[in-house]
Amino acid sequence: MNNETSFELSLRPKRLNEYIGQEKIKQQIAVFIEAAKKKDGILDHVLISGPAGLGKTTLAQVIANELGKNIVFTSGPILEKKGDLAGILSSLEEGDILFIDEIHRLNPSVEEALYPAIEDFKLDIMIGKGNSSRSIRIDLSRFTLIGATTRTGMLTSPLISRFGIILNMEYYDNNSLAQIIKRSADILSIKITDEGAFEIAKRSRGTPRIVNRLLKRVHDYAIVHGKEIIDKEVADKALTFLGINEFGLDETDIKYLSALIEKFGGRPVGLTTISSAISESKNTIEEVIEPYLLREGYIQKTPKGRIPTEKAIKIVNK
Repeated sequence: MNNETSFELSLRPKRLNEYIGQEKIKQQIAVFIEAAKKKDGILDHVLISGPAGLGKTTLAQVIANELGKNIVFTSGPILEKKGDLAGILSSLEEGDILFIDEIHRLNPSVEEALYPAIEDFKLDIMIGKGNSSRSIRIDLSRFTLIGATTRTGMLTSPLISRFGIILNMEYYDNNSLAQIIKRSADILSIKITDEGAFEIAKRSRGTPRIVNRLLKRVHDYAIVHGKEIIDKEVADKALTFLGINEFGLDETDIKYLSALIEKFGGRPVGLTTISSAISESKNTIEEVIEPYLLREGYIQKTPKGRIPTEKAIKIVNK
């Protein structure tokens, strides 16, 4: 575990009452957890969707903690074949939680094998080879599947239909982000004013993961410049130094928008072309860069490709 991962883990809330923001989701999941406890202790399968960095993995861990159950983490791309899934499922105990991140990237054969597991808690496996091979069905302990996705549109209808609870996470407002910053600063013994916290919050793209990363970088800047307290001025200077403007756009965002406006003249541009132009992967563009630009009205998606808005043109030409 590297220092950044350890840093992030230390700031993650452990219980629902520590989890800031996403109030509607918290209210819903609290009811479902309480109902599960009063019935048989097994929570229905949960699908959590939303842009990257909003806390889907953290919420899954919080749910496990609230239920007092063990949680096993994996991801869609890691589960390459049925055997990978079988190994995990057969190790689960009654009431355990299996968390699959990027569940939209499951191999189709693995997804097919998952259906009887989450519906009937049965697993079909092949034994033997060639003509002597045969399929046997084994019983699994009852478990809860929590799937996380940034791309709900890529999920198949049969998979979505097997989730009893669907939670859609939204970007955080600046006040919630400022609360997260204050909580993280308290844990890390960092002195910060309300104004300093809000300055970081409003440049964090509505995303807790970015908020905590920027808090650490701003704190580094403050230390080097002999500032004991992060106030609005220190936060502003540090974030400007980091290449993040007052609208929360970083150098990659500006490069993306500049390519649309200057290189392609504002004409519709396809994803592959943009990827080549700015040397970023298509996944990064679709899952990290574009969601915020779309939400804030800097770009539009048309049948022919991405186009910049007047708002983007003003920013690039500023």
